[in-house]
Amino acid sequence: MAVRIAMVAGEASGDLLAAHLIPALRERLPDATFFGIGGPKMQREGFDAWWPSEKLAVRGYVEVLRHYREITGIRRRLIGRLLAKRPDVFIGIDAPDFNLTVERKLKARGIPSIHYVSPSVWAWRGGRVKKIGRSVSEILALFPFEPEIYERQGIPVTYVGHPLADVLPVDTVRVSARIRLELPEDQPIFALLPGSRQSELHFMAELFIETAKILHARFPAALFLVPLVSRETRLQFEEALWRLGAQELPIKMLFGHAQDALAASNCALVASGTATLEAALLKAPMVIAYRMSPWSWRLMKGMRYQPWVGLPNILAGRFVVPEFLQDDATAENLAQALGNLMLDAPVRARIENEFTAMHRRLRQGTAEKAAQAILSHIAAR
Repeated sequence: MAVRIAMVAGEASGDLLAAHLIPALRERLPDATFFGIGGPKMQREGFDAWWPSEKLAVRGYVEVLRHYREITGIRRRLIGRLLAKRPDVFIGIDAPDFNLTVERKLKARGIPSIHYVSPSVWAWRGGRVKKIGRSVSEILALFPFEPEIYERQGIPVTYVGHPLADVLPVDTVRVSARIRLELPEDQPIFALLPGSRQSELHFMAELFIETAKILHARFPAALFLVPLVSRETRLQFEEALWRLGAQELPIKMLFGHAQDALAASNCALVASGTATLEAALLKAPMVIAYRMSPWSWRLMKGMRYQPWVGLPNILAGRFVVPEFLQDDATAENLAQALGNLMLDAPVRARIENEFTAMHRRLRQGTAEKAAQAILSHIAAR
């Protein structure tokens, strides 16, 4: 009988991770079937999506509460289908608030449950470590500082690195990216990445546009690249442009192409999340910003116990790039920081060197390492 592999990826970054993992597993298990909750990249690899990832792509406590009934209903039906189908292994890709419950239920019924991407216990909600230990058969960690946290608790863990570090070249060539996007070689370019979720653009779109308006007054020759992942987020951004009367800004919206936009830019404004790591691996000096609902912010702020939220700063253990969160994330602050970056070539060069060293540390052959760890659980059944 073919090996049956269940997966749940709850957002665009998880979709990308799983899309790299599926071919690595299929190379070793050519007849394997893959099913569960996934996005378009996974589906292109032959994944059977019972529900789309977009259903789970909600961030912030208040936003989750608004969708609580729908999300818990999906989880309940998913667990029922998985217990009936009894996959050989379950792989929860990030989305810990959703996946850890699924993993605990399946593990209790003898189905190995792997959690791919360590929950950010090093940033907040450290009390989850024991819950994670009850839920998972193994953690696959993307960052080198994470295994020690789980080893201290006796939780099986494997450091696999980050797949983006394998896929993206260590040396980013800005000129090549501009040629691909048919852009002038010498034009000042800012990349604006306001988030991949509709809930993020609700809080970020107008902020990023107001920032672009200030920058345009200071750098009238500059171009703003805005890659958006879906028709819905593009429509949100266009509506924000109309509301702010900013239709005349020199903005080039892209459907996808975030990596090209980052590689082509002199500097970038990026919503906190996986995109900040993508920007670092593409050697894009950046400013990190984030806003969420006031209630979500109060809850999250109370559970933080380190000074950084951006992945490049967390990996470096210091502020390599500026972060502006919630009330500090004003258009004036963001425009000032981005303008300073644009004018300071030596600072941009130092940031790019730091990002290059980070890239080399994360390049581990992630998909192959993750597949090997997963196969050991399948073989042990």
